[in-house]
Amino acid sequence: MTEVLRTSQVAAAAGVNTQTLRYYERRGLLAEPDRTTGGHRLYPPEAVTVLRVIKVAKRLGFTLDEVADLLEAGRHRHRPDSGLRAGAQAKLAEVEERIRDLQTIRATLVDALDAGCDDLAACASNDCCLGVA
Repeated sequence: MTEVLRTSQVAAAAGVNTQTLRYYERRGLLAEPDRTTGGHRLYPPEAVTVLRVIKVAKRLGFTLDEVADLLEAGRHRHRPDSGLRAGAQAKLAEVEERIRDLQTIRATLVDALDAGCDDLAACASNDCCLGVA
């Protein structure tokens, strides 16, 4: 018989809690495991790898929907527009856009503080807070 792992063993090996493991299973990110006659989940060792992949993808900023797409693309490597490279390029563009937005917000906040704005009405009437030079 091939090695199988119980929920707590998989969760510990992957560094997630059991609720996270079950959530990923419900979301379809992790295949539904076999069960014992008593209803205990029995996972193949590959489940640990899948959970680690999910953790890495999340750390890279991917949403769970995007992770699902990446996992699916990994199963169908024949598609040239799929996989981590394409996803990472798109995610990087998104992150860079958010950074630009945050830099604009930061600059506006600095301008508002420098102008001495104490409330939104005062700030809204101040050209420097509106981005008008």
